[in-house]
Amino acid sequence: MELTIAQKLDALLKLQSLDSQLDELVKIRGGLPEEVRDLEDDIAGFETRIGKFQSEIKTLEEEIERNRVAKKDAEKLITKYKDQQMNVRNNREFDAISKEIELQSLEIELADKRINEAQFRVRGKEEEIKNTQNALNERKEDLKAKKQELDQITSESQEEEKEIIRQRDEQATTIESRLLNSYNKIRSNALNGLAVVMVKRGACGGCFNVVPPQRQADIKDKKKIIVCEHCGRIFADVEGVPEPAPVGRGR
Repeated sequence: MELTIAQKLDALLKLQSLDSQLDELVKIRGGLPEEVRDLEDDIAGFETRIGKFQSEIKTLEEEIERNRVAKKDAEKLITKYKDQQMNVRNNREFDAISKEIELQSLEIELADKRINEAQFRVRGKEEEIKNTQNALNERKEDLKAKKQELDQITSESQEEEKEIIRQRDEQATTIESRLLNSYNKIRSNALNGLAVVMVKRGACGGCFNVVPPQRQADIKDKKKIIVCEHCGRIFADVEGVPEPAPVGRGR
């Protein structure tokens, strides 16, 4: 059965009332849900950072180990070359082996330098992990406190919220989809969440711009759906008696 305009407006006004009640429950929670999300993002960021530092330390430790192996190989070669020097037959062979010993000594110095540099960087990364872990622990404590606060507020209104949502969903089924989509679109763009308003004291209940008397009379008649020409909200009705439209003077 096709609903009259008056019935459609009444259905929208009931839906708006339920949505406004839900908005009030959300408002009670204040910025807590957003604070919880921000803290969770911070924690995820810190954990990612710690993982990155740990990966970099692992790479540095592998580099240290490679240089230690290279140093040991060089030391073994030096020992080998020194043994060979004991059995050289001429100065040319002695000089050639001496040059090899010198090269391996430079390799040892280079390996030591690289080991020291990598160890220094490891200590830096470990310090960064320590500082990040402290910040992470603080955020976790903050998150725990905020979640407890939010859970307490939510639990106090949970049953009420469930019932309003049930009523809201039921009410939405009584409104044709095209009109419901328009309502949802207007509501999503409204700062106060109002898509359906009354004309109060001659003005729009959403943006407070003046509504002309003739327009008020049309709204009161409920022969068609009328929206505010300033903010686009749907007018449900006029509170009180509309102001009479001005009558032109006769000649």
